[in-house]
Amino acid sequence: MNTNNFEQLIDRKYTNSIKWDLYPEDVLPLWVADMDFEAPQPIVAALQQRIDHHVFGYEGPDEELLKAICDWVGRRHHWTVTPDQIMLMTGVVSGMNWVTNAFKKEGKKLLIQPPVYPPFFQVAKNTDTDLVEAPLICAEDGYQIDFDEFEKQAAAGVGVFILCNPHNPVGRVYTRAELERMGEICLRYGITICADEIHCDLVYPGHEHISIASLSDDLAANTITLMAASKTFNIPGLNFSFAVISNEESRKQMKKAASGMTGHAEILANAAAKAAFTECDAWLEKLLVYLEGNRDYLLDFIRAELPEIKCFQPQGTYLAWLDCRSLKLEPDAYHFFLEKAKVALNDGKTFGKQGNNFVRLNFGCPRATLQEALERMAAALH
Repeated sequence: MNTNNFEQLIDRKYTNSIKWDLYPEDVLPLWVADMDFEAPQPIVAALQQRIDHHVFGYEGPDEELLKAICDWVGRRHHWTVTPDQIMLMTGVVSGMNWVTNAFKKEGKKLLIQPPVYPPFFQVAKNTDTDLVEAPLICAEDGYQIDFDEFEKQAAAGVGVFILCNPHNPVGRVYTRAELERMGEICLRYGITICADEIHCDLVYPGHEHISIASLSDDLAANTITLMAASKTFNIPGLNFSFAVISNEESRKQMKKAASGMTGHAEILANAAAKAAFTECDAWLEKLLVYLEGNRDYLLDFIRAELPEIKCFQPQGTYLAWLDCRSLKLEPDAYHFFLEKAKVALNDGKTFGKQGNNFVRLNFGCPRATLQEALERMAAALH
């Protein structure tokens, strides 16, 4: 019975799970960004109902789903979008590649802000685009945008900027002022914004997710916003995401770039997403409370037992970015915790050179799992 008990320990080993089956059985995985929680009951019920039909033919556009997406974005993010502005796709990562292919300009570059989600780097290779970086500044009170560097790179011939907000892995949720300043620079230099907002529903009290496209008509026309049900409702394996594209010409450009490379609607993914966006608000509220508790437990444990590790409080996401540089671990933090603590984290250097001797920890799991992992890490160090 699916009761959505976030404390429930679910055995995911030997289920072909990337997260749980990549490493040996004695390794506790807190790495890849899916959560160790059951999906909300309404999603499971919607999938079961669709499966019970026993016919899985081609499906056309689902107007109810498009309306549900628009209602969700308006209800949760105070942004008015319309069904004609929505394009469904199978994933935000494929969406970033799609957008960059559609809007890259001859001789222009792709701009990112590391340390950042590793597939951002791959987009440049996939689309044969030169990559430039405007790294975030690791300040005393958290990560900040280096606006001087951002504008310097923007002025040097950038065609597309991929914005990550909320930011993976540093957990920043950008303020209105920060978004307005980045947006103004992009408009001034004719740079298309691809906004990866996959974690937009996972934001903690004291912070608010603002879609950069919602700030002005000009920014709406200049931005392709990528969102998904996958992180919010822990259904990444169903491959459902969507783009909000306000500009009609941009939608035509996207469709042209995808000509012959996208297929029909994903029957089960669409059924799950419709249930998610219409019946799961209460589940999400409970999830956010639980994740906030895990975040605070993690930070308290680090302060008490692992004071050499530095971690800024995540404002959003269920990911923590741990600075282990002062420990001088050999051969590096990732391998040390994997080999000595039997805890699998993400290797910071895959997020850019700024991540050397950092690790990313996924706290989207039962508290007991998080506690065991942290205790293993502390024991390995002490």
